Amino acid sequence: MAGKEVLTGVHFMDGDEACCEGAIAAGCRFFAGYPITPATEVAERMSRRLPQIGGIFIQMEDEIASMAAILGASWGGAKAMTSTSGPGFSLMMENIGLGVCTETPCVVANVQRAGPSTGLPTLVGQGDMMQARWGSHGPYEIIALTPSSPQEMFDFTVKAFNLSEQYRVPVFVMADEVVGHMSERVVIPPAERIKVVSRKQPKASPDKYLPYKPDADGVAPMATWGMGYHVHVTGLTHDERGYPVMDASAQEQMIARITGKIKKNAAKIISYDAMFMDDAQVVVVAYGISARSAKGAVAAARAQGQKVGLMKLNTVWPFPEEVIADLAGRVRGLIMPEINQGQVVLELERVAGGRCPVKFIGHPGGTIISPRVILAAAQEMLKEAL
Repeated sequence: MAGKEVLTGVHFMDGDEACCEGAIAAGCRFFAGYPITPATEVAERMSRRLPQIGGIFIQMEDEIASMAAILGASWGGAKAMTSTSGPGFSLMMENIGLGVCTETPCVVANVQRAGPSTGLPTLVGQGDMMQARWGSHGPYEIIALTPSSPQEMFDFTVKAFNLSEQYRVPVFVMADEVVGHMSERVVIPPAERIKVVSRKQPKASPDKYLPYKPDADGVAPMATWGMGYHVHVTGLTHDERGYPVMDASAQEQMIARITGKIKKNAAKIISYDAMFMDDAQVVVVAYGISARSAKGAVAAARAQGQKVGLMKLNTVWPFPEEVIADLAGRVRGLIMPEINQGQVVLELERVAGGRCPVKFIGHPGGTIISPRVILAAAQEMLKEAL
């Protein structure tokens, strides 16, 4: 394995290991993190792999420092990431806000466990989904991907880096303990077949370059330290030069920029997989390991001749509002299973807007949601709709 940047071929590995390999394939060469179950395997593998390919691994003193370190590394020109679970994710939130404000590309993999506090460190949860969207302070938009298999841990980590570089924003890989720890077949294609995106470089001369002046797509080219450009980075409200400006007008312009680039490109960012949707009367909307259970439930329903479909969310944030709104107007009901007491289902209810019933299936964590429970809910909803 020494010296190989992309481990081309067919592997049997767990989701955390696949996340590491996806990051390396995407060009990640800097990792700073603090060990935390059930994400520790990402850091462990990174600690072995990065030195082999000229990268840098640092174990930081805590998650606050870890997040600060990857922001600094990104401004130094490196593709950078960290990994964590719920408690560490909470500690990262102030510096995640800094990353949003300074429009700094980086990736955070959160392998969720049941909480709150220390909770169930070795058991599954999906309780950080709203924290991913609203955890830091102030108005902003974020991108969060939700893998449901080790293969998707590889694929979505590559995609997370690409989206981060393309839109100059921290991107989250919101996995869960089961996906992180399950071992399955993972196919890693040759490096030349892996799409790798790098941040836009400025075309303006150093004396005319504005670090936060967006192009037509809403994203500003990014010069990093050492390239010969004047770069000012601050978490204070700032203008297109990066200089602090303490007034409401500057705040409005900055927020419009950091939210607009995601909203404007939401249709390009949003991803989902549809299954048996053409004639579905009831649709299960799910993500992460709960989507695996939902797939089993839908297959069982179809085997019994029941018109149940599945919409598997690959991106939860931005939320696919237009698709869900259209779907809610065409079906008899929507079901969302989550390993929490109701988080993303609140968005589902909001967007459905009363066009059809929405049923939540969930519990506070520790085990997956059984396909049998989802199947029973779908069958009950079909009967109620008759």
